[in-house]
Amino acid sequence: MEALQAYLPFIIGMAVLIIVGFMLYIGLRDDSGRDPLQERLEHYGINDIEVDSLEEVELSVGFKDRVIVPVFGRLANTLSRITPQSQLEGMRLQLERAGQTTDPTQFFLQRIMFTVILGIIGLILGFQVMKSELLQGLAWTLGGAAFGYYLPVLLLRSRTRRRQDSIQKALPDALDLLVICVEAGLGLDQAMGKVYEKWDNELSLAFGRVLREIQLGKQRKVALKDMADRLDVPDVNSFVAAIIQAEQLGVSMSKILRVQSDQMRVKRRQRAQEKAQQAPVKMMFPLVLLIFPSIWIVLLGPALLQLMESNISL
Repeated sequence: MEALQAYLPFIIGMAVLIIVGFMLYIGLRDDSGRDPLQERLEHYGINDIEVDSLEEVELSVGFKDRVIVPVFGRLANTLSRITPQSQLEGMRLQLERAGQTTDPTQFFLQRIMFTVILGIIGLILGFQVMKSELLQGLAWTLGGAAFGYYLPVLLLRSRTRRRQDSIQKALPDALDLLVICVEAGLGLDQAMGKVYEKWDNELSLAFGRVLREIQLGKQRKVALKDMADRLDVPDVNSFVAAIIQAEQLGVSMSKILRVQSDQMRVKRRQRAQEKAQQAPVKMMFPLVLLIFPSIWIVLLGPALLQLMESNISL
C-alpha cells in the first residue's frame, strides 16, 4: 500500500499528460480547412434525409469538432490578442517558408503546450523517478520546459531547410523547362504554368501561387518578389532579380533564362563537388570510432588471448 501511495503522483501525472497530449494532437492537427458542419449538411442534402433542427445536426458532429477544436481556437484567439503583431508576422513568414499553413497563434499555443507537457515530464523524472533533491528536481523541470519551448522551433527550422534544399535542387530543371517554353513562343506566365502542370514539388507549387496572385491583379514583379521572400533561397532570389531587371530593361527573356539556367547548373555541380570533398572528413569519425576498433579486435584479439594463456601457464 505504501508503494502504491509513493507512485500515485507519478500515475496521476502520466494520466494527465496523456490526456493533454491527446487533446493537443486532436485540437491542433491540420484538417485541411474542412468544415465538419458543412460536410454533415451536404451529407443530409445528398441523401435526402430529413433533419428536424440545426441543433440535431450539430450534435451529430463528433466530440472533437464540437468541443476540443473550438476550445483550442478560443485559446489561440486569446493568445493572438496579447502577442505583438510584429512577432506574429515574423512567425507567419517562418511558417510559410516551411510550407505550413498553421496559424501563428496556434503555433505559439503549441509551444506553450509543449512547454507545459515536457515541464511536467521533467518534474516527474526529477522528483519521482530520479529521487533528486530540490535543486536537481527544479533543474530537470526547467530543462524539460525549455526543451519543450524550443522543440517546435527546431522542428520548424529543420523542415524549412529540407524544403529549401528541395527547391534548390529542382530549380535548374525548372529553368530548363522555362527556357524551352519561352523559346517555343510562350510567355513567362504560360511557361510557369507549364512547370506547375507538369511537376508536383515545392517549386511548382510556388509558381502556381504566383500565377494565382497575378490573376487576382498583383503585378508580376511584386508576385515574384513575394515568392522569393517566402522561399528565402539564394538561387531563387538571383533568378527573380534577373527576371525583374530584364523586364525593366527590355532584355530578351529567353536569353536571361538561358543564362540563369547555365549558372544554376554550374552552381549545382559546384555544390556536388563541395560535398564530395567533405566526404572524407565526415567518414573519419565513424572509421575511427566504429570500424577501427572492430578491426583491432579481430586482428589483435587472438594474439592477446594467446598471450594471456601463456602468462597463466607460466
